[in-house]
Amino acid sequence: MNHKVAIITGGTRGIGLGISKALAAEGWDLSICGVREKSQVTSMGDFSSLGVRVLYTQADISIQKDRDLLIGRTKDFFGRLDLLVNNAGVAPVGRKDILDTDIESYDRVMDINLKGPYFLTQAAANWMIGQKESEPSFEGKIIFIGSVSSTLASVGRGEYCISKAGISMASQLWAVRLGEYNIPVYEIRPGITRTDMTSPVSSKYDDMITDGLLVQSRWGMPEDIGRAAVMLARGDLPYSTGQIIMVDGGMTLGRL
Repeated sequence: MNHKVAIITGGTRGIGLGISKALAAEGWDLSICGVREKSQVTSMGDFSSLGVRVLYTQADISIQKDRDLLIGRTKDFFGRLDLLVNNAGVAPVGRKDILDTDIESYDRVMDINLKGPYFLTQAAANWMIGQKESEPSFEGKIIFIGSVSSTLASVGRGEYCISKAGISMASQLWAVRLGEYNIPVYEIRPGITRTDMTSPVSSKYDDMITDGLLVQSRWGMPEDIGRAAVMLARGDLPYSTGQIIMVDGGMTLGRL
């Protein structure tokens, strides 16, 4: 099989699953990681009818040995990597005012949301550079999943906002560094999206949407982000490395 191969971190639920399904529908083979045991991942059956190969690795991207495991298993199983989607992320265990945030919560969020993707990208980028050098026609790509919280201050979850602001800069840094190899790097920045992460505050966002928070008055869905990821994976924006793709229903548009 000559399918291209994508690593999607956190690819079995929420936005990650939306991206995984969209890529699989386009014929991409998938290397997916998550922290749950494979027996607990019921969504793997969603790919059975799409004619693609799917490898699941139980890995916590905040841990070096788990990142190495994910890259190693992908190499052994597929032998190539064409796309990395840095999607995995967590919210604080409890929303606390920044006057009361504890160090443990801060470290956990930053390790998973920022340090993990940064160093996983380092490993994937070096692999992609090697592929490019041995096969000049190789076209690698990297996508970071950011958030409107990178620029919208939410004092009840400051560590999350800071981690996503860091992700935005990381995507720009990697875009600049990988330019000489023609490996474009993008950030997709979702707004309010219906996932497990937002379910505890769904009624709050329902009210805000009703009150006109968004230009397009509905929740974002994981498939909305999946469509954007497929567009980038296909190479539809080849001359736009380092750019941010907003998928937020007009939430961040300036309005009078």
